[in-house]
This record gives sequence, structure tokens and C-alpha cells, in this order.
Amino acid sequence: MKGLLFVVLCCIGSAQVAADVTAQIPTTLDLAASLQHPLEGRSLPDEDSLVRSIYLSTGTLLWSKQGEFTPQARELLALVHSADDLGLRALDYGDAQLDAARDSAVQPAKRADYTQFDVWLTESAARLISHLHYGRIDPRTVEFELPDSRHDLDVPTAVINLAASASVAHSVSQAEPHFYHYALLKGALARYRELAADLSLTNLAPIGSKTLHRGEPYAGTQALRKLLAAEGDLAAAAAVDVRSENSIDAGMSDALKRYQSRHGLAVTGDLDRATWGALNTPLAARVRQIELTLERWRWIPAFSSPPIIVNIPQFELFAFSTTTDRAASILQIPVIVGQTYPGKRTPVFLGELKRVVFRPYWDIPRSITVHEVLPGLRRHPDYLERNHMELVRGEGDDGEIIAPSDEAIAQLAAGRLRVRQQPGDDNALGLVKFLFPNAHNVYMHSTPAHQLFLAPRRTFSHGCIRVADPVALASYVLKNAASPWDTSRIEAAMHGTSTLRIDLIEPIHVMILYGTVMATEAGPVQFFDDIYGHDRQLAALLGI
Repeated sequence: MKGLLFVVLCCIGSAQVAADVTAQIPTTLDLAASLQHPLEGRSLPDEDSLVRSIYLSTGTLLWSKQGEFTPQARELLALVHSADDLGLRALDYGDAQLDAARDSAVQPAKRADYTQFDVWLTESAARLISHLHYGRIDPRTVEFELPDSRHDLDVPTAVINLAASASVAHSVSQAEPHFYHYALLKGALARYRELAADLSLTNLAPIGSKTLHRGEPYAGTQALRKLLAAEGDLAAAAAVDVRSENSIDAGMSDALKRYQSRHGLAVTGDLDRATWGALNTPLAARVRQIELTLERWRWIPAFSSPPIIVNIPQFELFAFSTTTDRAASILQIPVIVGQTYPGKRTPVFLGELKRVVFRPYWDIPRSITVHEVLPGLRRHPDYLERNHMELVRGEGDDGEIIAPSDEAIAQLAAGRLRVRQQPGDDNALGLVKFLFPNAHNVYMHSTPAHQLFLAPRRTFSHGCIRVADPVALASYVLKNAASPWDTSRIEAAMHGTSTLRIDLIEPIHVMILYGTVMATEAGPVQFFDDIYGHDRQLAALLGI
């Protein structure tokens, strides 16, 4: 920072304080040395060069004129103090340090302090704008394969424009993601901060080991009413019920159903252990979930075309008909994602859907072959026949089929043969798959195990994504095919006699993402379990 400030001071020149503070920057080494301390908080990569480029471009101080701090300086400082309302941390932008520098600079003949405050405020502005636009953490550090080089925001120019803006708050907001659900989530953050201030809300009486059903007594009934009303699941009037009995009545059971639906729980209306645990989660933890999800929203590039998004912990797919994230224009389909064990989790990445395959073969991954197929073959000679599988030499669907034998099984174990499941109703991929080539060999497909979609927590796959309504997804995707595909043609292809591959005219962007909170247009906020521990990892990196 010492070198940066010396260059800044040398390049700007000097004059008398009373004349114009923006041109009064002495070029002495003593003054440069007095400004060597960097701004506290989370700095940007190559922050010194970035700030230097701003001052070399302007040739003047940004935040003071005629010995007075500008309105923009005061508004920006107020915004820094309220950074927590944006899902950030004020200390990352040197809020206390800026206050001290401002107070020192208002004293007479404090040219160095005016300069110090100006440079620090410029650094703070650059950080704030960059963090709101790109996020504070590089997603690649948490193994999220998202764009590694977004340069759609010119931060130096944005800071210079900010210093002359008629509304600093509005200008800063333009750096934030323009997604509608991002804005909804920011609103939810303010609401849940207020709720978190009341620590009594999530201090419910224990329920013991049994599930409490409608009509059964519960000592914490009144506290539960208060919490359900505060979160919007129970009408406010019902929260002040003064009846003597303490039991779970019909109104509370209905409110519990709404709460369970919002939190990815089994919707029963009963107070079970899982529901009690969610209800007793401190609301400060919900605030942290919102902050972490806002951070991940900032990692997402703007949509250049209508995408398909899968939110892993929500177990939902969203197919957009436009580039705006409005519920009315989004097809929503339940999905199954990878198990929670390392190596079986669905990865976070971006891809391009290019092909639909009806009646696909299932080329069984090597890990499943080793751990499941080979042991089954050795125990049951008819294992392949019973599961409609076959041994194949070579790649592609036209590979040579090899009859089962001890020698063939040995070749399979050695990796010289592969095993695949034939197309059909019991094929593990179902009757259609959607391909977006990637290093993980992850794709979307249907499934014969339809009963699994009844589970609220759907972590059953080996990493691929199973869709509950493959016909609806195929109808959406094949609008981008060379010839028209209606529902009847799709179903005919799914139940036909041969494998059929359809290439899309233009690929569809696919985003496999991870967010444990969703603010809805109808009002309720949905919270989901951190099934893969990504929230814990990100919270540790952010220090929250």
C-alpha cells in the first residue's frame, strides 16, 4: 500500500488545502509513509493496482471538494455501515477504520488525512461493488465449476461513476445480480434478521421420543403458535389463542403442514422429531443460510438464453421459457440427485444440453460394475439375464456382444469388457435421457423407480439427475429440435422398439447449482438441508 499511495500522491500533484483539497496532495515521502497502512477487511486480488488505476485515470481525489466531503462520500459510508443488510459484512469494507479517518480529516490542516480517507473509501467502494457483483469467494475454491473469468463489470469505471452518482445506493445496486429471486431473498434477509433478534422464538419445549399428532397435548403449544405465526405459517390471530388446553389443534396442524412443506420435511401436520429439530433451529442460522445463498447467486452469470437449472438441495428442476426468473414462465419438475457419500454426489457445474436419447442403453459405470455387478455375477450365473444386461466389447451402442462365461467375467473384471443394461421399462435410466457432455458423465434421465419421488429427501442416485416428469422435460427440450415433437410423438418414442437419438439445433444451457434457501413470489421462504455440507464449507471460508 505504501508504494501505491506514493504513486498516487506523486501523480496527482499538490496545492494549498484551502484552495481545493482535490488537488492538494503533497508528494513527500513522509506523507506517503503516513498512509502506508492498508484498509482492513477482505481485500480484492491485486487491489493496489486497481486503486492506482482509478487515481491515475482521474488525477484527483474522488470524495472531497473544496475542503468538504462530498454527499456521495457520506452516502457511501452509510452504505458501508449497512453492508450486513446486503448479506455482506461491514468490517470487510473497513467501516470503523473509515470512521476514524473521516473524523481525523475534519480537523484543520489535515491534508494527509483527507488523502488517507479518500484512498480508503475508494478501496472500500471497489470491494463493495466487486463483492456484490462477483461474490467474495471464487467458486472454484469450493469445487464449483462455474465461470472462472467473468469480466462483465469494469470495477474502476464503476467506482469513478459512483463518486459522481446522484444516488450511490441505486448505483451500487446496479452491480448486484438482476435476478428477481435474488431481490426477493434480500428482502427475506431483512425479515429474518428481525426474527432472529427474538431468541425466545426457537426455544420450544421438548417432545420426547414420540410423534405428537393432532389433538394430543404439548406443553410448548403457545410458544409453537408464536413461532409459526412469526414465520407466516399460522394466522396472527391464532397465535394469541388463550384457551386453557395445550394441544395440537386443527389450525396448528395445518400450520405445521405449511412449515414442513417449506422446509423439505414430510408433510404430515404432526410434530415429529425432524419437524421439532427444524423449528428449534436458531433463526440466526436461517439468516446465515440466506447470506450464503445470496453469495452463490452472485456467482451465476446473467442468462444469455433461457436455461435449465437444477437446485440440488431443493430436489427441483426449473426450465425457463425466458431469461427472466419469474415463476409463471418456469416449468418446475421434482428430481432425484446424488447420494451424500463422497464420490456419489451430484457436482455443481454448467453444461450445454445437446441431445435427447429415447430408449437408451445404460452403460454401467466402472465403479458400479466392480462393486455391484461383478459380485452379483459371481453369486448368480443368471444375474445378467435377470437384469436385462449384456457384456460388450468396444465403445458405442454397436459394440460386439459377448456371451457370459468364466473367461468373459474375468475380462470384465480386468476392464477389457463393459456391461450395459438393455433399453426397456426396467432400464435404470428409464425411457429417455438428456445429455449435456461433461467430465463427470452426469446427465438427466427418467427412472422406473417412481416411488422414490414420494420421499421429501431425494438423495438416491450415483450422481446423475432423475426427473419425475420426463415427458414434460422432453416437450420443453425438443422445441429446439429440427422437427416438431408433441406429447404423443414423445410417448411413442419412449415406448417404441428401438433407440432413437435427437440432436438439438441449439444447445440449452444447463446449470447444476446449490442453494439452501429459496424466496418465493407467493411470500413463503423455503429452507433446505445442507445435504452435501457446502454451506458449512462456504461459511468457514467467509468467517460467518
